Amino acid sequence: MNKKSYCCETMKYHLEYKCDIHSDSFDCPDKIIVKSKDKDYGIIIHDGGSSFITIEFCPWCGKKIS
Repeated sequence: MNKKSYCCETMKYHLEYKCDIHSDSFDCPDKIIVKSKDKDYGIIIHDGGSSFITIEFCPWCGKKIS
């Protein structure tokens, strides 16, 4: 079984968050963290597009994201 590992519970919550209203993560104001197809992690820029700021460390616990 492939088990996902997360640096902390808060990061897990935000990465796994599924909105009941918005099908696109970039349209949902409650979705703030995304993992790209290139396996980059980022904070979503909610400006109507699909941009995000790449991060290397967890905003909550400070651990390096691998």
